Amino acid sequence: MADRIMVVAEQREGKLNRVSLETLAAAQAIGKETGWPVEVVLPGNHTAALAQELAGYAVEKVYDLEAPSLEAYTSDAYVHALKQFVSSQQPKLVLFPHTYQVRDFAPRLALALDRTLISDAIGYKHENGKLLFTRQMFQGKFVADVAFAGEAPWLATLQIGTYRADQAEKGSAPVEKIQAAEPAMLRITPHEVFQEAKQAVDLSQAEVIVAIGRGIKEQKNVAIAEDLAKALGGEVAASRPICDNGWLPLERQIGSSGQTVAPKLYIALGISGAIQHIVGMKGARTIVAINKDVEAPIFEIADYGVVGNLFDIVPTLTEEIKKAKAGA
Repeated sequence: MADRIMVVAEQREGKLNRVSLETLAAAQAIGKETGWPVEVVLPGNHTAALAQELAGYAVEKVYDLEAPSLEAYTSDAYVHALKQFVSSQQPKLVLFPHTYQVRDFAPRLALALDRTLISDAIGYKHENGKLLFTRQMFQGKFVADVAFAGEAPWLATLQIGTYRADQAEKGSAPVEKIQAAEPAMLRITPHEVFQEAKQAVDLSQAEVIVAIGRGIKEQKNVAIAEDLAKALGGEVAASRPICDNGWLPLERQIGSSGQTVAPKLYIALGISGAIQHIVGMKGARTIVAINKDVEAPIFEIADYGVVGNLFDIVPTLTEEIKKAKAGA
């Protein structure tokens, strides 16, 4: 078969995970440089409508890979189905979004296929006919360009926020439904999706995030950020010191040791902008920083910067947003 790129899209409870579109945008960019056509496979069950949604993008074909065992996610079922599918299709490159689910099954899939996996890439290069993927090292202090040593198909996961979902080009593609291979036995029994657990939140799905750092000073001041987030219909997040202090739960931490996010709007309140935090949010479409330190590194990546006291600025901003919404 001709060289081509296969994007493994992710769906959750009848909805596409939007980070799949980020991976699709990356695949389209790679395809333009290499000349490799792009296809998409969507594992699941009763996913015809979602496959049609993916067919609205500029790809060669969408494969609707269905089986009862894929209804609720288990690594056993996904590895078994995708191993058979990838082996039969033999794409040159298989791309995944670097989600919690992919982190669970992609290494097992690579082992089952006896192929190479490059994980959590933040970019790629195509030099002298060779495809390289860029990975961060030592919490983002260095980057390394990594090549595939073995034979294709090659597997790679892309960090959330590396590409923007709205960069995925629209088009029209045919959909082919494929009955996925069923495993003889499932060793794993699926339970509730982890995001549904009490207090848990998947910030990678949030379109608006208000994040706080040391500049918030005291736990009682977290309410200032919560009011702003509520007014904007967003989520509250934090840099590591805030979560270390117990002012917000750990699942709301953003950075190299927390979540990686790419919202439409990211408002940083009192965050200096250490590299460990920036690697987790630099993919945001619009970054607004409010900090009294004019030399704060966060201003280097911010689209809009406000130098001033957040305790004066944020409450006023929240009230103006509320007034605007009330008058709409």
